[in-house]
Amino acid sequence: MIAVTDSEVGMTGRELGASAIRCETVEREPWVPFVGCHAASLLGISAEDFLKSETDMVAGVQKGIDLYNPDGVPVVFDLQIEAEILGCSVLWSVDNPPAVASHPLAEGTTLDQLSIPGPGDGRLKIALAATRRLREANPDIALYGLITGPFTLALHLQGTDIFLQMFDNPRYVHEVLEFCRRVGIAMADYYLDAGVDVVAVVDPMTSQIGPNQFEDFVTPHLTPIFDHIRGRHGLSSLFVCGHAQKNIEVMCDTNPDNISIDENIALDYVRDICVPRNISFGGNLRLTTVLLLGSARDAQRHALECLKIGGKRGFILAPGCDLPYATPTQNLESVTKLVRDPYEREVVETLVATEAPDDTLDMSDYGQSDKVIVDIVTLDSEGCAPCQYMVEAVRSVAPHFEGIVDWREHKIKNPEALTYMGGFFVKNIPTICIDGRIAFVSQIPAKNELIEAIQNRIFEKLRKKIKQHRGAIYLIGDANDEAFQKLKDNTLQAMIELGADIDVELHEVTDQSLFPQFGVLPEQTPVAVTAAFDMKAAGKDVSTSIIKEWLKGLTRS
Repeated sequence: MIAVTDSEVGMTGRELGASAIRCETVEREPWVPFVGCHAASLLGISAEDFLKSETDMVAGVQKGIDLYNPDGVPVVFDLQIEAEILGCSVLWSVDNPPAVASHPLAEGTTLDQLSIPGPGDGRLKIALAATRRLREANPDIALYGLITGPFTLALHLQGTDIFLQMFDNPRYVHEVLEFCRRVGIAMADYYLDAGVDVVAVVDPMTSQIGPNQFEDFVTPHLTPIFDHIRGRHGLSSLFVCGHAQKNIEVMCDTNPDNISIDENIALDYVRDICVPRNISFGGNLRLTTVLLLGSARDAQRHALECLKIGGKRGFILAPGCDLPYATPTQNLESVTKLVRDPYEREVVETLVATEAPDDTLDMSDYGQSDKVIVDIVTLDSEGCAPCQYMVEAVRSVAPHFEGIVDWREHKIKNPEALTYMGGFFVKNIPTICIDGRIAFVSQIPAKNELIEAIQNRIFEKLRKKIKQHRGAIYLIGDANDEAFQKLKDNTLQAMIELGADIDVELHEVTDQSLFPQFGVLPEQTPVAVTAAFDMKAAGKDVSTSIIKEWLKGLTRS
């Protein structure tokens, strides 16, 4: 455990966090690691065991508090608690929260058959009991109670069909969202009663819609939740992830105390919109490339960058989402040291030796096989709702292209996936690439849009293949010779009968001075010489050494 410095005595982490969330200026930026299922790894158990046990939940979060000396911490980071109670089946994972596997409202259940979850229902009972115990054990730590936002919960209940319903039956969508709003208000009450300081409404699926849809469908149901929390004298936060930059202003209009974002959105952009509105902001430490896969020094450098951008008014240093299960403890401890020790911050600030950036792989020739390759770059579809639904979108259309399309997911929690992320120049998660080209960025495509995009690529490859199957036949000899004319007639007939899928040019070479260029003597005529054109490069620089290899191939043939 890292000791608190003398300069911090007199203000607890709980008080510091509350001041920052109220967008006040503080002496030190609060540090709130979202331990999530990482707490399970601290105990050496699976995420499933952790999220099903009050005892393990308390022990894991407490160990995170002891190791990382945070100013605040969430009790549990699981956006499936409400959905599971409401009838969604879930798939469990060793190192992630469960993923929603069924959608009751799309499978015959009606809205009037659903009831608001009670505090004793499902795993909510465990989470609330753990909250009460952690509150008692840690009176000086700000506790966060996380609830599923109305739009994300509606999508869990209805499935991706909700995007079509927003156009075809908006009244029904509002009815579903109104129910989810009532669930959110009830959940906020349960957590506030259990002793949390901050109710965080986690609504990642709002990154899939634009500002107009947000205002029409989400704002009417988010704002009452924040108003209710404020009426209970609690603090509120709106957590989003993905490419949600377009929605930051309308998110502010829902009137939360705080907005927390991930690495997909520039921190200074959020700061400049939120702070003038007296709304605090939090984030956006990179989960995988820095905290999971980087070194302790990488984590400090990046944390320092965030602290400099965030400043001391209304900023909470936090990961972009819940920490990956296997995040090295030393990386998080190094951030704690940076935050709490002014000397350590000075050391990091004066570092001049940094690693040279790795060269990005040249993926310009990626996807040149006959099949179309669909790559989905995700955080992890087992634990990230937008990633899950992005992968499901691709999986659902794949049968339409059996034998023609291959698809795969690249979870950037795995180091090898970063090769694809860098090679494809992917900046936002999740992203769909088709044959190495970015196609859909942090937005789940409609089925017809995805099918059209894949079909367009298939047609493009077909056209390219036809163009590459191009050649020539040179007929060499005396044009007046009967044998030459016979050869010409037979060649033309063969081209007609073949109906060839190649473009063949027919050339007559009758000048005897040109015969040697084809290795032909006059007495050997008439002769037919075929040539196949193989396109090697187009629109890019080609080195001399590569061209030499092409020329060697010609001499060998």
